[in-house]
Amino acid sequence: MKWNWQHADWPRFDWDAAALAALEARFLRNAGEQLGSIKHVGDEDRKAILIDMMTGEALKTSEIEGELLNRESVQSSLRRQFGMETDHRRVPPAEAGIAEMMVDLYRDFAEPLAHETLHRWHRMIVNGRHDLKRVGAYRTHETPMQVVSGYLHKPKVHFEAPPSSDVDREMDAFVAWFASSAPDGARPMPALTRAGLAHLYFVSIHPYEDGNGRIARALAEKALAQAVGQPSLLALSHTIQRRRADYYDALERNNKGPAVGDWLGYFAETALEAQAYTQRLIDFLIAKTKLYDRVRDQLNERQARAVARMFREGLDGFKGGLSAANYITITKASRATATRDLADLVSKGVLVSSGTLRHTRYALNLSDTLFGADGGTA
Repeated sequence: MKWNWQHADWPRFDWDAAALAALEARFLRNAGEQLGSIKHVGDEDRKAILIDMMTGEALKTSEIEGELLNRESVQSSLRRQFGMETDHRRVPPAEAGIAEMMVDLYRDFAEPLAHETLHRWHRMIVNGRHDLKRVGAYRTHETPMQVVSGYLHKPKVHFEAPPSSDVDREMDAFVAWFASSAPDGARPMPALTRAGLAHLYFVSIHPYEDGNGRIARALAEKALAQAVGQPSLLALSHTIQRRRADYYDALERNNKGPAVGDWLGYFAETALEAQAYTQRLIDFLIAKTKLYDRVRDQLNERQARAVARMFREGLDGFKGGLSAANYITITKASRATATRDLADLVSKGVLVSSGTLRHTRYALNLSDTLFGADGGTA
C-alpha cells in the first residue's frame, strides 16, 4: 500500500472546488453574522465570553488525543494571560501549556507561519513532558512514525509518515505552501479548503514525536482566522470530539493518495456545524452575562454556587433538568432550605420549573435574557 506522500506528485492534492463553493460562501456569511452578534458586547463581557470559549476548545483539542485536563486550571491560566482576575491557583504544566498556545494562536493569527511558530506551539502543548527526546524540534528518530491501534503483537497500522530524514524538507515545503495559499499569498485558496488541506497536509508529515493532531487543528483555526481577518471563534475541536471516530475515519480514508475531496467535504461540514454551535454558545454566554448582571447581589452563596454549576453544564444543561436532590448535592443544604432556595430562584426569574412534586425539574431561564418582548434579540 502506498501512503499519500509516497506518490510521485506529492504534495499535489485533487478535489472538486465547485462541490465546495456553496459551503465556502456559507462559512463566510456565517462568520460575518457571528462577528456582528458580539460587536455590541462590552469589553469585559467580551473577554469573559472569549475565555469560556477558549477554555472549551483547549479542553476538547486535548481530549481528542485522550488527555483530560482540569477546566478550572485552564481557565485560570487563560484569565491570567488576558490580565483578568484569577483565583491564584497553581496551574499544572499541561493546562498552562495548552492555554498558552490558545492565546498565542488568538493574538498572532495574522502572523505568517514559520518553523519557530510550530516549535513554540509544540513546546507549549508538551509542557511538563519528560518522555520525548525532542521538544520544540522536528523528530529525528530512525524508527518509522506510525499511527497504530490494536494489540502489541498484532497492531493495525492506520498511517505511516515520511521518514525523519525527510521531515525538514517536507516542512520547508509545507511552510511555503501555507504562505502562498494565504489570502494575500501568490495562490490564495478559499477558507475551508485551505484550512482542511493545512490539517491533512500537516498530519501527513507528522513532524513531531507527539502533539501533531493538536497543532494540525490549530493550523486549521489559523487559516480560518486569516480568511475572515479576525481571531477565530469556532468550536472546531468541540465538534470533532463529539464524533471523534468519524474524524479519524475521514483522515484514514484520505491518507493514501492525492484525492482528498472526501476529507474536504467532511472538514467543511464539520466547520459549518462548529459555526452553528459557536453561535448558540455565544448567545448562551451573552445570556449568562446578562442574567448575572440582572440578579447581581440578589443570590445567596448556595444559590450562586448552584447557578454557576448549571452554567458549567453548558448548552445541554443537566440531563433531565436540575432536581432538588441535585441542588442538595451541590450546596449541601437541607431539603427545606433547598425548597426555599429553588422557589426563590424561580420567583426571581433565574430558573423555570416543570413537573410537580418529586418530579419537579429546573432549568436556567434564558429566554427573557436572550429575547426582548417583540421576539428580537435583546
